Amino acid sequence: MLNILLRYTNLIIITLFILSLLSFALAYLFPGDPIEIMTGLKLEELQKLQNQSVNIGYDPEGGVLSQYGHYMSELFSGNWGVSFNSGQPLYEEIMQSLPASIELSAYALTISLILGLPLGFIAALRHHKLPDYTLLSFSVVGYSIPVFWLALILILVFSLHFGWLPLSGRLSLIFDVPNKTGFILIDILMSDIDNKHAVLLDALRHLILPTLSIAIVTTTLILRITRRSVIETLNSEFIQAAYARGLTTRQVLVRHGIRNALIPILPLLAMQFPTLLTNAMIVETIFSWPGIGSWLIQAIYQQDYSAIQAGMLAVSVFVVLFTMSIDMLLRLTDPKRKKVERGTI
Repeated sequence: MLNILLRYTNLIIITLFILSLLSFALAYLFPGDPIEIMTGLKLEELQKLQNQSVNIGYDPEGGVLSQYGHYMSELFSGNWGVSFNSGQPLYEEIMQSLPASIELSAYALTISLILGLPLGFIAALRHHKLPDYTLLSFSVVGYSIPVFWLALILILVFSLHFGWLPLSGRLSLIFDVPNKTGFILIDILMSDIDNKHAVLLDALRHLILPTLSIAIVTTTLILRITRRSVIETLNSEFIQAAYARGLTTRQVLVRHGIRNALIPILPLLAMQFPTLLTNAMIVETIFSWPGIGSWLIQAIYQQDYSAIQAGMLAVSVFVVLFTMSIDMLLRLTDPKRKKVERGTI
């Protein structure tokens, strides 16, 4: 166990170091002065602060290594620069936007698991039969649909045509919820506002369409992964031996099939999280959801290079830490997987 922890810790440190180098290099690839991009301040402002004996953390006349050292020092201290357009600290803006993206992705993943896992088991248990062909066809169609096109269709049908659900946003403008955690449902439950039930219902109505846009595509993927894993498990030797001992199909599934089929599914699902977050960032732009994806798109439109640099680094670090942490936990809790895939890292 200690060996696995050390290997994953080294891997995470090396990966984050490479990401920091790439993020630092972006300042030299964007048009403009690298120091301006890293700080979000004009050179005239930097010179004025230096004349006032204010330590800005960056030396425009210093070498690249010196600037990288200051860049990393500022990152660890929470000073990620200032937005060119809003003039606000980038750390605060990212910390306000990222929870909205995580919330949307988490709800979509929860719905996908609730739907995808049972449907995958049904397709596998009815292998080469009508339910299997029907669900497999549904999964192929759902996986082939671009998420942005699906989101637009849902808006056209449920918002513009029927008028059942709101078109965009996270909450109606008539409601004001204090931002404590960044997760809208949690903030509503923790607040002391009036008509909390109405506010919660309004937030749920705003969540339906963007969550479904992501969940439909992810459900088809989970369905296919589950179907393949269950079929492979049911065809394994220990399942055939269980049938030979006289166990019924239900007993075999409950005692051996479900648990062993889910073991290879979990790491595959963890590896799909970057795709899920990418789809969420696309959907945010369409539904005006105030997440990190919508924030980054606005930064690109406004050519806010310091915001682009900080936002890409924040998203990359979050994805790396999440996926590697999940994979490490799975290796620690699954001895069989630990031995078989010991040399894959």
